[in-house]
Amino acid sequence: MFKCIVVDDEPLALSLLEGYIAEVPILEHLVSFKNVMEAFAFLNKNKVDVIFLDIQMPKLTGIDFLKSIRNPPKVVLTTAYREYAIDSYEYGVVDYLLKPITFNRFFKAVNKLQMNNLELDKATTTSKIESIFVHANKKQIKIVLEEVLYIESLKDYVKIHFIDRRIIVKEHLSQILKSLPNTFLRVHRSYIINTKKISAYTAKDVEIGNFEIPIGGTYKTLVLNILKR
Repeated sequence: MFKCIVVDDEPLALSLLEGYIAEVPILEHLVSFKNVMEAFAFLNKNKVDVIFLDIQMPKLTGIDFLKSIRNPPKVVLTTAYREYAIDSYEYGVVDYLLKPITFNRFFKAVNKLQMNNLELDKATTTSKIESIFVHANKKQIKIVLEEVLYIESLKDYVKIHFIDRRIIVKEHLSQILKSLPNTFLRVHRSYIINTKKISAYTAKDVEIGNFEIPIGGTYKTLVLNILKR
């Protein structure tokens, strides 16, 4: 889950991006700002994963704003001016969206965010996590992640599937995903899979042993891009 803020002085642009963010389950919209000074104050006090940042802003441009931030979060620039594209990548932005922004183009930027995050994960100890503890049956139970096939959402609970057993845990799917290494992938609003256990896949589903896990329409492009790699 990426915690996002939007910085744009145009009300219509703000509204459009907020609507797009609401359509993508891996994005969480925190707040929007019409000027960079308010955004700067918010960043100093809150954890933000992604900024959707307009370049042409009053008083201080988006590029100037980027220059002033120490260890900035991931940035997706938005602008109506194509000439800024080349310069923008000098600041390590994930993507550059040219207005008017279509949802298809926006979703491609989200894919880049996810792929960028996976690359970073490979360089961290997150990928070395071998087990986690979950609360079930009034105790903390150790889950060896190598043994997990997939995890299924049951509203306020999740069901963790193994070859020979299942464990039901009072937890939301998005929350348990945060504790898992990058070998686990959310492929549907109701399913997370262990990619090491995949035996086959199509554009519609993933096969793990005797189970067929559907790929949700919202996740399709991202999931297939990752599996092809």
